[in-house]
Amino acid sequence: MKHLLSLLVLTFLIQSCMKGESADLVIHNAQIHTMDEDNTIYEAIAIKDGKIIEVGPERQIINKYSAEETIDAGSKSIYPGFIDAHGHILSYARQKLSINLVGCKSYDEMLVRIEMYQSRHNRKFIIGRGWNQNLWKKSDGMPTNEKLNELFPDIPVCLFRIDGHALLANDYLIKKSKVVEKFNADAELNSGGYLILDSLQQPTGVFIDNAMNPILDILPDFPLEELKAAILEVQEELFQYGITGVHEAGVQFEELEMLEELMETGEFPLNLYAMLLPTEDNIEFARENGIYQKDNLTVRSFKVVGDGALGSRGAFLKHSYSDLHDHKGYLTTSLERMKNIAKLCEEVNYQMNTHAIGDSTNRIMLELYQNIYEVKPDHRWRIEHAQIVDPIDFKLFAAAGVFPSVQPTHATSDQIWAVSRLGLGRMKGAYAYRSLLNQFGMIAIGTDFPVENIDPFLTIHAAVNRQNSEGVPSGGFQMEESITLEQCLRGMTTWAAFAAFQENELGTLEKGKDATLLILDSPLKINGAFKNNFAYMTFINGKKVYSVE
Repeated sequence: MKHLLSLLVLTFLIQSCMKGESADLVIHNAQIHTMDEDNTIYEAIAIKDGKIIEVGPERQIINKYSAEETIDAGSKSIYPGFIDAHGHILSYARQKLSINLVGCKSYDEMLVRIEMYQSRHNRKFIIGRGWNQNLWKKSDGMPTNEKLNELFPDIPVCLFRIDGHALLANDYLIKKSKVVEKFNADAELNSGGYLILDSLQQPTGVFIDNAMNPILDILPDFPLEELKAAILEVQEELFQYGITGVHEAGVQFEELEMLEELMETGEFPLNLYAMLLPTEDNIEFARENGIYQKDNLTVRSFKVVGDGALGSRGAFLKHSYSDLHDHKGYLTTSLERMKNIAKLCEEVNYQMNTHAIGDSTNRIMLELYQNIYEVKPDHRWRIEHAQIVDPIDFKLFAAAGVFPSVQPTHATSDQIWAVSRLGLGRMKGAYAYRSLLNQFGMIAIGTDFPVENIDPFLTIHAAVNRQNSEGVPSGGFQMEESITLEQCLRGMTTWAAFAAFQENELGTLEKGKDATLLILDSPLKINGAFKNNFAYMTFINGKKVYSVE
């Protein structure tokens, strides 16, 4: 009996010695996709002080570490936290507070939603977001505001198209903003946008790109507390999908201050890579602070809007639109202005991330970026969307070191009408994610929410299967431009981190990196019909920010 007791004590001492290292958290019984160079899969991970201290086989980690908390993952898959490389948290928050016009199948349905919203909220300034005339049956073009004027003759109404590059205003708002007079008097507005006129040369209520600016100048924001609450609601939705970081594509100075306030209270742990809009305040901020890192906020880029959207025919094309002859779109920011911003970015060591949809805009930006590449090969300047590229220009992405930042759901949403805008000839260079990947070797992948659905699993389905959630089109849209599951995941983890200079902290699950990860609710499946998926748990810096339990 004495020998048995001694053996038990010895066994306990040996086990204690083996578990000689402490951890805050150990997750085991998992399939951990590290997304390292070899795409290694392990079974367990140990975390301390928000960092990964080891990833390895089950027995090795369990025996080595004693942890304050242990989670049995039940053989679920674990990935680095997803990074949405192009999203709009602030726009999505405001959409949640506005009238939701997404998915309206007709103008009349849109009007019904507006009336229902106003009866509940009684706003002094009606704002709606998300209409898309391409979804309306028997639609032969943009809407007009006659019915809007009848329903709301004495209150301003502003309804944004889904892409944010067009709006419909009622006559009350048109008069209040003096938008027509300002547009006609300002050559810059006129060259970067337009308003749609009727047969009598009177405004129909639709304003495109820069022509919207006089209205945007008087557009009121929502109360601060309402906006903060909506931002936190967006964050919770992101966490439910396992998204732990967002490259916020376009931030005003006041918005940056508001986001910092939320971070200081601990309410907003999401990793945020903010692209500043090139306003005077933001330029002054960049000159004073340079590369700015505070808590979970990083600022080291400017977002420039090069042209408009394809859906509203504002994208700048080399040749006329197939469905609107003698119209090529336009640059919404002058070439001279873009050159000045590029010079500023070079001076303060910021990225320049340019929205470029049309093949002409892409060509212009590739040539501009090439000048910087010759000075600094690792500038990682980005083209956001790279939606329509002339095939002869693909090689310039590698030659100029330009990082393509793309959103695969644009392809599956636009495929219904893109041919009518471009004609078959230009489709070869449209939504060409495999070609872009082959040229640069990496692509950053996002959703462009709320323009598209925030769901990253729908993004994966669109990138790999080139279909929407309903399986349209059958057989996939331009399948020669599909990418693999691993490539898509890297675009949402490893490559997205690299696109934001964060490859030493994020993007893979390796020793020394941030313990930012998601445990998937269900295994990733890419074959067959689209199936919903969510995170089972989401962690940022070792702290659980979401759990289904």
